[in-house]
Amino acid sequence: MASALELLFCEDSHLTECMRLRAQSVQEGNQTRQDGEKLLRPKEYVYRLEFTEQKLKFQKWNIQLDVLGKIIITGTSQHWTPDLTNLMTRQLLDPAGIFWKKEGEDQIQCYEADAQEFGERIAELAKIRKVMYFLVTFEDGMDPANINCSITFKV
Repeated sequence: MASALELLFCEDSHLTECMRLRAQSVQEGNQTRQDGEKLLRPKEYVYRLEFTEQKLKFQKWNIQLDVLGKIIITGTSQHWTPDLTNLMTRQLLDPAGIFWKKEGEDQIQCYEADAQEFGERIAELAKIRKVMYFLVTFEDGMDPANINCSITFKV
């Protein structure tokens, strides 16, 4: 008998801060980033999913945006150890999940095929992971206080 499992995206403030310090260090030291390194931009935050089950089948995204705007959720293939490794652009997964809310619309919009493929890819990675990290980019007036984001899987 299959049951549903809803996992909440949790902001990882410690990892976000580590990545911001790295970007600040590069900028203040007039250094150049490492070849292929992804530096965190001001409107990007690190989130994570913790998998309590490993055999999952993607069902749906649960996105609530309290204000008008857009979020872009990009998965990473990295097992993060921010004190030892920097995030490299090759570790960012395609496609990203892009969700937005426009004026006069109650429903959240997304690129459905990309969101479906992204959800299925997360379920695949859950087979070998206990935790997965994501970059969430906030655009058009959106910020972390204005979202509630989870993903539902069939166990």
